[in-house]
Amino acid sequence: MNRRVALMGAGVLLVVLLAIVAVIFYRKARGHATAPRPPVAQSASPGISAPLADPRWAKGERITVEVLNATKVKGLARRAARALRDQGFDVVSTGTNHDQFDSTQVLDRTGHRDWAVLAAKAMGGGTVLVRPDSSREVDLTVLIGASWRAPSQPFYP
Repeated sequence: MNRRVALMGAGVLLVVLLAIVAVIFYRKARGHATAPRPPVAQSASPGISAPLADPRWAKGERITVEVLNATKVKGLARRAARALRDQGFDVVSTGTNHDQFDSTQVLDRTGHRDWAVLAAKAMGGGTVLVRPDSSREVDLTVLIGASWRAPSQPFYP
């Protein structure tokens, strides 16, 4: 009985290992293992920006951002958070603002106006305002306005 259980266990292990090797081989044959993802195609339309030349995370700086939806469109803060993360910002929270705005506003909470300007550029434009608030524990607050358009999503087969 013990030998039979051991052989069955060895058989299952062999099948799992073969499946892993097959997946690795398939990914290498398709170029997934070695080739990086293609760059995201950027449009020249307003509201969509080109990637930042030097994201702060590449230099070891962490810019924490809170993204708030200031429109009636559901899910806009989540989409804006994804766009900012793609640009190298550390989005720590998303939510809904009780006031609504037509245009996007970037609020500088910690006295780093240059960071706010970078975030506004990453969002494709917006008004930068200095509104210190140490209770929020973020560097920037981005209020997504009704005129903001989310970038198109890349397709990775």
